[in-house]
Amino acid sequence: MSTLQNKNTQIEFIAGNNEFSLIYQQRLILRHTAQAPCLWMGKGEADIDMFRGNFSIKDRLDEKVALTDVKITAQPAGWDLHFSRGDTLSASLVLTTDDSGRLQLKVQNDNRAHNRIWLRMAAQPQDHIYGCGEQFSYFDLRGKPFPLWTSEQGVGRNKQTFVTWQADCKENAGGDYYWTFFPQPTFVSTQKFYCHVENSGYMNFDFSAADYHELAFWEDNATLRFECADSYISLLEKLTALLGRQPELPDWVYDGVTLGIQGGTEVCQHKLDVMREGGVKVNGIWAQDWSGIRMTSFGKRVMWNWKWNRDLYPQLDERIAQWKHEGVQFLSYINPYVASDRDLCAEASEQGYLTKDASGADYHVEFGEFYAGVVDLTHPEAYEWFKNVIKKNLIELGCGGWMADFGEYLPTDTFLHNGVSAEIMHNAWPALWAKCNYEALQETGKLGEVLFFMRAGYTGSQKYSTMMWAGDQNVDWSLDDGLASVIPAALSLAMSGHGLHHSDIGGYTTLFDMKRSKELLLRWCDFSAFTPMMRTHEGNRPGDNWQFDGDAETIAHFARMTSVFTHLKPYIRQAVKHNSQSGLPVMRPLFLHYEDDARTYTLKYQYLFGRDLLVAPVHEEGRSEWSLYLPQDTWINAWTGETHYGGDITVAAPLGKPPVFYRADSEWTALFGELRYL
Repeated sequence: MSTLQNKNTQIEFIAGNNEFSLIYQQRLILRHTAQAPCLWMGKGEADIDMFRGNFSIKDRLDEKVALTDVKITAQPAGWDLHFSRGDTLSASLVLTTDDSGRLQLKVQNDNRAHNRIWLRMAAQPQDHIYGCGEQFSYFDLRGKPFPLWTSEQGVGRNKQTFVTWQADCKENAGGDYYWTFFPQPTFVSTQKFYCHVENSGYMNFDFSAADYHELAFWEDNATLRFECADSYISLLEKLTALLGRQPELPDWVYDGVTLGIQGGTEVCQHKLDVMREGGVKVNGIWAQDWSGIRMTSFGKRVMWNWKWNRDLYPQLDERIAQWKHEGVQFLSYINPYVASDRDLCAEASEQGYLTKDASGADYHVEFGEFYAGVVDLTHPEAYEWFKNVIKKNLIELGCGGWMADFGEYLPTDTFLHNGVSAEIMHNAWPALWAKCNYEALQETGKLGEVLFFMRAGYTGSQKYSTMMWAGDQNVDWSLDDGLASVIPAALSLAMSGHGLHHSDIGGYTTLFDMKRSKELLLRWCDFSAFTPMMRTHEGNRPGDNWQFDGDAETIAHFARMTSVFTHLKPYIRQAVKHNSQSGLPVMRPLFLHYEDDARTYTLKYQYLFGRDLLVAPVHEEGRSEWSLYLPQDTWINAWTGETHYGGDITVAAPLGKPPVFYRADSEWTALFGELRYL
């Protein structure tokens, strides 16, 4: 055995006869022996079928072979490792550091026909793993595989539930625990390192084995980067320095709730008046049907022709100016597809701006009783054209923001202008869509004033998406797809480098006899007051759901919780600023600040809101008390003033007073103490 060391990068490489260990800053990253090889290769053909954003993915795998033999060559900047198995199967792994001193591994199959790679990273049985984008069912990912593919999140997302079975029977839409709008090939280990993969093809990160993590790539190459730190806070700072950070939010976001309203100008005005007369602090109206509506069996759908519909919203331009003067923004809606029976699609088609099918004709996707063309964002002229649609039709109209929806529907059998396979571009598509929206703001000088929020994402969304939302939860209490699921989603995204997250108050998906109850809406409202943004949604079937103006008690509840939210404005704004400066997320797992507390690594339904508020949302029906865990510190109940010093506790949790505690030695104690009197 021989040991080679690079003191500047703290890389230690221990090599022997057909074996090696790679140690980076005292963390064992790779271990290879002929009996336990770290690299495998193979050949497969992807079988990917999409229906309305739901994907059936199979691999017709011809072979998976362990590369048992390795030849090691030292280079001035690192090491070249040549793996083989016999005379026909071989791959290379180049070990070096990038310009910022990160450990970098580049794997390449020597024969491009071998288009599958499996890399086994060393692990310890006690490791916890977090990240992989937005994960709704699990926060600690240890013990399961996580396929990484942006798609609809699924209805139910748990194969053991009746709702998921119903959705699967109808259109393969039930989903599973790993289905997500925002996957990302990034994970953080409790050994205090992160691993980020630069690829965008289909991947599967399997954390089920005790002594290794197996990363599978459906490509013939992969590039991985690693960094270590002494604390999780420092690690996130390093990760977000690599991936990018979100800008600060517009100041108006902290001034109340954004009301999701549909139905026209006067409907918006009436509901706004009712809520403000009831004492609700309103910062905006979000009217997703500003471009018109289309009725389907799923419910009321937006007309995908991104122009102001003057019939449904007469005098909207004048009303937007009036509302803005009153401190109320108008927010709209857009996505990167254009309805095939409308004029924007015809214009895009005439210019050659849509993706193509195998025959060279425009590719149209079925979206549920209507079709739409896919704007080819890889085509520079199409990209600029659609960016100008945003500038002219949304920004010039006076919109203070919009939902930049979808991004996960790119079919794998369409053909793109840049010549890259749609299978490889599929995961990258949401970040490209985010970039288009971001640049529209940047080029019009509206960054920091106008907000767009997205559900789909991937590596790069950190740079460009100004706010994420959790997508389409069921209007129910289910752990995998209801109110509870939003909490691990926010925390997983935080550990993937995106620190701004919120959700539809009350959920969205209303199918299979679901009906949003008054209690669910109020509990979700309680939770949302302790997130960076409050926003409601009527749901896809508004008539089946309890709404924010359902009765006087509901309006009064929104008045109370928007008062709580706006009271916390200076505190939330500071947390958002920290996120933009250092990547420290607004909603945080407890272990970021309590590393020595083993219990905090297992908590997925409570979080720190900024540094000094601990929130444990009530996510079960009919509860008046709630049990939670407090790490060792001096905590004060925000509603009673009672002091706690840590451990498991049970507290009263009536509607309007969710379990919230603040640290006694916080600089914000005076602000927090006033919550009791709101």
